[in-house]
Amino acid sequence: MLETLALDVSLKKKEYKQAIKPLDAGLCEAQRHLRQAGIPVLIVFEGWDASGKGTAIGRLVHAFDPRGYHVHHVHSVSEQESYWPPMHRFWTRLPARGAMAIFNHSWYRQVLDEAVNSQRSPTQLARAYERMRVFERQLTDDGAVVIKFFLHISKEEQAKRFLELSKDPAYSWKAGAAERQRHEQYDRYVDHIEAMLRETSVPRAPWTVLPATDKNYLNVKVAETVMAAFQRALHPVENVGPAAMPEKEPAPGPLDKVDLSRSVDKDTYEETLPRLQKELCRLQHLCYVRRKPVVLVFEGWDAAGKGGAIRRLTWDLDPRGYAVIPFGAPEGEEAHKHYLWRFWRSLQKSGHFSIYDRSWYGRVLVERVEGYAAGEEWLRAYGEINAFEAELADFGAVVCKFWLHISREEQLRRFEAREQTPEKQWKITEEDWRNRDKWDAYRQAVSDMLVKTSTPAAPWTLVEGDDKRHARLKVLTVVSDRVREALERPDSPMQ
Repeated sequence: MLETLALDVSLKKKEYKQAIKPLDAGLCEAQRHLRQAGIPVLIVFEGWDASGKGTAIGRLVHAFDPRGYHVHHVHSVSEQESYWPPMHRFWTRLPARGAMAIFNHSWYRQVLDEAVNSQRSPTQLARAYERMRVFERQLTDDGAVVIKFFLHISKEEQAKRFLELSKDPAYSWKAGAAERQRHEQYDRYVDHIEAMLRETSVPRAPWTVLPATDKNYLNVKVAETVMAAFQRALHPVENVGPAAMPEKEPAPGPLDKVDLSRSVDKDTYEETLPRLQKELCRLQHLCYVRRKPVVLVFEGWDAAGKGGAIRRLTWDLDPRGYAVIPFGAPEGEEAHKHYLWRFWRSLQKSGHFSIYDRSWYGRVLVERVEGYAAGEEWLRAYGEINAFEAELADFGAVVCKFWLHISREEQLRRFEAREQTPEKQWKITEEDWRNRDKWDAYRQAVSDMLVKTSTPAAPWTLVEGDDKRHARLKVLTVVSDRVREALERPDSPMQ
């Protein structure tokens, strides 16, 4: 691909001015329409050192209202950033709906450098490119525009530009030791860049490879490409997505196999609980030493005992090493970004526990049942959630997911008890009663969720919750067992 690109194309100054003026006006108008339509935009600039990425970005943003975009310069992963999965630092930089994020280097840069320097095996490289394809697919499925440029110059042109940069101390840092080393590896980079472009150019997030020898030609082509992408987003071809799953009678599923008669007597509970709590505290400290992340998800019926289980779970834990993160309906900034953004942002760093009281599963539960998400959105979410959790597991996280299950009769008993107990009345709302009226619809949604998102890396644990003592001990036991097993594996970090 790169060898066939004509690098000697150019545009005279007069032709450039004639072309760029209407493009600027069109881009400015399109930005306003994108903001009104709530369409987020990500523009990626990759390319050779000294190929003019900064200059191209600087010229492109002349057309835009500066309040509507943010430019991110992506460096190598810092020590602090290494405590999260690789895509975390990009998820947390996503633009709000109607805004733009422009990346000078991106999720591709470090992976490419590591591939060239043989720091990634072919298997690791393939997994990294798959993460990137999944990331971009999730963004475009959610309505984002993703535009990717690779700016190409010859090795001779790069050497010439390095020489010019080195003459002025204000710019000589742009041709430092790292840049010169990559220049020496130019031919090796070519092979890996070709593979990167081939593996990650997909219909809704294609690469545009541009010759960057002449800046007039480059700037016009960048503007034309961005303008065309904006027009496609603002005037999409009608596409019939997957039909919503039809409503149906509740079918037999995983919940039917739960034995809600299981219970634990008080003496056994009071003897066992402290022992499990102390053991989990010990394991928490081992996770910190070995930088093992732990992600715990609590879902369940209203009044199923999630809060009580979490409280007993954290009773002896060092509070500096965990965060309990409750989630309700998205509000404020959350409502203007991809639904997974707020969960990526809330992840605790490696060695810490992230404990979710309700989670990303709201997409396939409450948003499905209440109609807050369209059928194609919540149907698509099963795969998106599995990919999210797979990325956590690939990073080394222990992912434990609990569905706390109670009978409809036990829920009614607990609702009524809350209404009659002054200090617990805040726990019962009209929404709880409305949700109860939709028990069958929620039960079907839960069954589908359990079947479609229980994976070897992130399995669901069904917790028999009619007896709270049994539920709390089971949660503690499962978390301890899963964490201990992960720490004993040879591939556990810092073993």
